[in-house]
Order: sequence, then C-alpha cells, then structure tokens
Amino acid sequence: MSEQINPRSLVVDILLAVNRDGEFSHIAVRGMLDKYRYLPRRDRAFVKRVSEGTIERQIELDYIIHQFSKTKVNKMKPVIRAILESGVYQLFYMDSVPDSAVCNEAVKLAGKRGLGGLKSFVNGVLRNIARNREKILWPSAEKDPVLAASVCYSMPEWIVRRFFGQFGQERSIHILEAFLNKHSTCVRADIRRETPETVRHSLEARGITVSPVKGMPEAFYIDGYDALDEIPEFENGILYVQDVSSMMVAKLALEGRSDRDLFVLDVCAAPGGKSIHMAQLLGSAGVVEARDLTEYKVEMIRENIERCGVSNLRTKVQDAAEYDSSVEAAADIVIADLPCSGLGVIGSKTDIKYKAEPEKIEELAELQRRILSVVRRYVKPGGILMYSTCTITEEENQNNTAWFLESFPEFSLKEERQYLPDEGCDGFYIAKMEKKAAAAQDKEI
Repeated sequence: MSEQINPRSLVVDILLAVNRDGEFSHIAVRGMLDKYRYLPRRDRAFVKRVSEGTIERQIELDYIIHQFSKTKVNKMKPVIRAILESGVYQLFYMDSVPDSAVCNEAVKLAGKRGLGGLKSFVNGVLRNIARNREKILWPSAEKDPVLAASVCYSMPEWIVRRFFGQFGQERSIHILEAFLNKHSTCVRADIRRETPETVRHSLEARGITVSPVKGMPEAFYIDGYDALDEIPEFENGILYVQDVSSMMVAKLALEGRSDRDLFVLDVCAAPGGKSIHMAQLLGSAGVVEARDLTEYKVEMIRENIERCGVSNLRTKVQDAAEYDSSVEAAADIVIADLPCSGLGVIGSKTDIKYKAEPEKIEELAELQRRILSVVRRYVKPGGILMYSTCTITEEENQNNTAWFLESFPEFSLKEERQYLPDEGCDGFYIAKMEKKAAAAQDKEI
C-alpha cells in the first residue's frame, strides 16, 4: 500500500465523519475517494470496502468488541472505536489480510493519532478477538429472534421488530440478507443516443462487467469500475445511475397514454433521475418541470440535465407543501416521489438504519399527506398522480394511499406496487392514481 498515505487512516477518517460528525456514509466515502483519486486502485478499493463494510456491520462488530472489552464502544474515544471496529471487520471479513497485520496496523494508527497510551488496549482487544473468534457467544435465534437477527444482520432491534410484524419473520430475514448482499450499480442508458448493445460493448471493452436487467433492455448492472466519472458514457450523459424500481415510475405513468404535448410536473425531483427519465421517454411529445425545495437541490438537477443533454426539462425552486396556483389543474402527470424514512435503500445507503428513528416515520407520513393534499390540485381531470417512496413501511406507503383515496374520491387507484429488497432491487413503493375526467369540486382538508 502507499507509503505516503495510509489507507487505514483514511478509513478511520471516514468512520469519524459518519459516526461522530453525522455525515452520510455514501457522501463521506465518495468525498474521500475523490480527494485521494491519485492513490493506487488497490488502496482505493481497500478504503471503500473496509469503510463501507465497517459501517454496514457496525452492530455485529460492536457486539463482538463488547465481549472482549470492559469499555463499551459508546464510552471509547471516537478514534479508538473507529480503529477497533475497522480492525474487527478486517479480521472477520477480509481473509486476504493476516490477523497480525490487522493488529499491528491498528496499534500504529493509535500511536499516530496521538493515543499512544491506548496502544496496549487496542492490541489486547484485537489479538484476543483474533485468538478466540470461535468462542464468541452469539444470541440465540430461538430464545430471542429479534436480538439474534439484529446482531447477525447489523440492524437496529426496533427495525427488526417492525419488519417481523409487517412481513413475518421468514420474509424479514430474506430482506435483511438482501441488504447485506453485494450491490452492483444499476444504470440506465439513453437509448435515443446509443443502442443498449453499443453501450454494453463499449463498457465491456474497458473491462467493466455488464449484466442485463430482465425485461428492461436499456438497463444494466455494472461492476469492476473504479470511479463513475472516469466512464465516458457516464460523463457524457449516456448513462444515468438509477435503480430498476425507480425507473418504473416514469414507465408506469406513461403506460396506456399515447397523447402528445404532455406536461409532467415532478414536485420533489432532486437529483433529477425520474424527471430526466420521463423527459427522455417523452422526447418531443411533452415537457417536464422538475422542482425541489432549495436552490442547492435544484442546481443538482440542472447539472444532471446539462450532463444528459435533455432539452425538454425545466426547473424551479418550489416547496411542494406550499400551493402554487400557476399550475392548478395544469399537469397531465404529477410525480410525487416524497421525502421518506428511506428504509428500502439501506443496502446502498447503509447508515440510514442508524439515523432512522421510529417516531420520525409518523412525522414523515404526515408530511407526505400534507404534500399530497397540495399537489393533487395540479392534476388535470383525467390526469395521473404518481406517488412513490424509497421505503417499505405501511404508514408511508399503503396506508397513505388508502387515506388519500378516501379523502379525495375524485381519484381512483390504477396500480399499486411494493418492491421489496429481496426481489433484486431497492425497496420502493409506487401508487398510480387517476383523477376522474369529470372531477367533482376539490375537497379541502
């Protein structure tokens, strides 16, 4: 590994940014890899795997540490906690790294971080774990299935309990396993510019592994690349990173519609994936307006519009919870992909499970209802409202749709889909609702 920059030190910095400073893990990892882009690919791969793996397996790692340390991790200095957690991850999940190297490097890290007095503590805990890994006492699935699943799959107990109640224990275990499975990057090709075959061959020629997505020829799973912005097809907008379940929003919205000059309004659009997909599918047959709450978020959309070369897509800063009379009954399709708990995308944004709180789910469900009660007014008679989230809780999904249909009977449910993570995609929810052509007077709530 590089002599100038210690990759293990970068891992510790990422863990501190996430656990101590509250930064989102995918942002912390991407920022560090961008900053040290000049490092050898092997070093960058090490940083990515160990930092992401340590965050993903944190509950399990802490459970192990607690059996060999009298000091609980939440009482440790943040640097020591990060060193130990990343060290235990390497001991259990990286066979290519010798136990002695894990222990020695962790001790050196403690010294270089000004914690020389704790070097013997770090050394003792890690070497004791390495020698006695077969003697670890794991919780019993028979006696306490919630705790056992929590430790095995590194999922907070309240989430495990909620999943067990909603999906049953067996299906929940499949979902928890799916979150920990290796996640390939799902990309969508702009088939207006290049055929899927051309894109696939171009990627494979660069040594990138490309796998097809069943029933969706324009989509691929890709692996074996170093950085997305080093792939020309991504930089020039031919490729866009988007999960299969998310792609279905635009596809389902347009299903059964052949009319032209459609106006589509996306009310919570950042970073713009669904808006861009819709604009590409429409082409000259319509225009899309992508909105979001802040100038920062809308600027993200604009950057992706420029990269993807989409001309029938405009942007606006607008709070979706605030009524805008300028688009009253103006939209053929309204896309409402609303803020949610994000429990469906834990597999790709692993720290969501640690930041989520049970009481926030009801707060988010109420926010979603408030926004839906506003944006439904933008739908034309005969138009479509697409409600979606990237979570799998009933309160934010099926229950909200049922509430909406009862509150606003001028809408009817055309299709409802709940995608679960064990189906090969992110956890995602979509409800397609149609406004009656001869709509009754809007009902105020």
